[in-house]
Amino acid sequence: MAVKPLEATVRAQASQAIIDLRGDIDASAEQALNAAYLEAETHQPETILLNFSEVEYMNSTGIALIVGLLAKARQARLPLHTCGLSDHYVEIFQITRLADFMTIYPDEASALADGSEAA
Repeated sequence: MAVKPLEATVRAQASQAIIDLRGDIDASAEQALNAAYLEAETHQPETILLNFSEVEYMNSTGIALIVGLLAKARQARLPLHTCGLSDHYVEIFQITRLADFMTIYPDEASALADGSEAA
């Protein structure tokens, strides 16, 4: 399997910072994830949304990196949400209990709609 290096881009939408993830989330993704998270914080969002819709592969190290982002967000008292996870990764987030600490939306539109109702 060819590794697809992670690309993470940030955009602001309403009161959320959205981090669009493309590629594989493994040990090599740490720098891209951390840089994107720091950039997202500069938008002073009410929430950060991780968009996984273009992520095909995530290993246990990748899950650990997401846990690290969750720890940063919790320390900043900033809700971290996800969207676009495949059924397989939704199950993994549930098994690892990540789903207990972040809301999982099926897609970006659902996340944004929920965020606008909460505002």
